[in-house]
Amino acid sequence: MFAKRIAQKAPSMAPLMAKRTKVTLPDLKWDFGALEPHIAAKINEVHYTKHHQTYVNGFNAASEQFGELECKITGDPKQDVAVVKQLVALQQNIKFHGGGFTNHCLFWENLAPSSQGGGEAPSGALAKQIESQFGSLDNLISQTNAKLAGIQGSGWAFIVKNAENGGQIEVVQTYNQDTVTGPLKPLVAIDAWEHAYYLQYQNRKADYFKAIWNVINWKEAEKRFDA
Repeated sequence: MFAKRIAQKAPSMAPLMAKRTKVTLPDLKWDFGALEPHIAAKINEVHYTKHHQTYVNGFNAASEQFGELECKITGDPKQDVAVVKQLVALQQNIKFHGGGFTNHCLFWENLAPSSQGGGEAPSGALAKQIESQFGSLDNLISQTNAKLAGIQGSGWAFIVKNAENGGQIEVVQTYNQDTVTGPLKPLVAIDAWEHAYYLQYQNRKADYFKAIWNVINWKEAEKRFDA
């Protein structure tokens, strides 16, 4: 029955897959060593050229394979069972690697060296909203660090603007490479995977969570909040 439903949907899915384009690593606006001493150059180099590149490669490969397999759907449930199983597995790969690609693009954008404003407190409407909801920027940071510390395994913490809640700011956590969608607009994304800090901080991830605020690009967060 499941295979039959997938087969019936195949014609409508094909145009969507045909429109999927390959993704590439975004250009960084700073050198790998620009965030030191808070984030070491080697971490940024490995994080960007190895881990982020892996999500790029994984997403592109899974998307291409999905499109090729989709063309093999015949409409005969007996013949399509094996293909459907592969498509379901590929959907999970697309979600995982696509989330990893998207999250890291957000991550690099909301980091900046001090020479580019990294660590400077937000201003304007975002600053007023933070003050109104949390009392101070330090309180928001504390709540975000608590969310980060509460992640068991790998994941992310996001400061978001909730479009369905009057533009209120919220702090949410996701696991693995799940990202925020729908009414939640990411303002700041912080990577809590070990590859984001272990070369420098080892098992002291709480120190990494404290240090990263010295290079958070609140100007970028302001643009997202105002948009």
